[in-house]
Amino acid sequence: MRGMTTLRISTWYSSRTSSNTWRTIFRFLRDLRGKAEYTIFHFPLDLSVQTILRANGLLKRRDLYGHLHYFTKETALRTLAETHYRCSTPSTRRDPIDRAAGLLQRVAKLPRNLGAALAPDLTVRILGGFSPLVLAR
Repeated sequence: MRGMTTLRISTWYSSRTSSNTWRTIFRFLRDLRGKAEYTIFHFPLDLSVQTILRANGLLKRRDLYGHLHYFTKETALRTLAETHYRCSTPSTRRDPIDRAAGLLQRVAKLPRNLGAALAPDLTVRILGGFSPLVLAR
């Protein structure tokens, strides 16, 4: 689609940065502005009660996916707002755990699915496993 940039923040950004500073992500997002009229951002929501309670929850994500920055839905949207993006309402999607075949991962889906139906924002804060797609201008 012409005039559209799709960007998965976790893979594109973290594979091209050498510094773990918030200044770098702000610079990156500001430099990206103007490359297309619309940009679709995908922020993995790594910060949840579950990942913080696990001894290596965030380190595992760093090792597996190369994540340098950790977001909640609110910090992701605020980061875009502070770099002068106008955002649509985020469409929250489930992460690949929903497609996982392992027994432990299938069991983990049950409370996520129930919570997503009853209180999606609270479920994201407690259990994680979701990430918003945000259309920004």
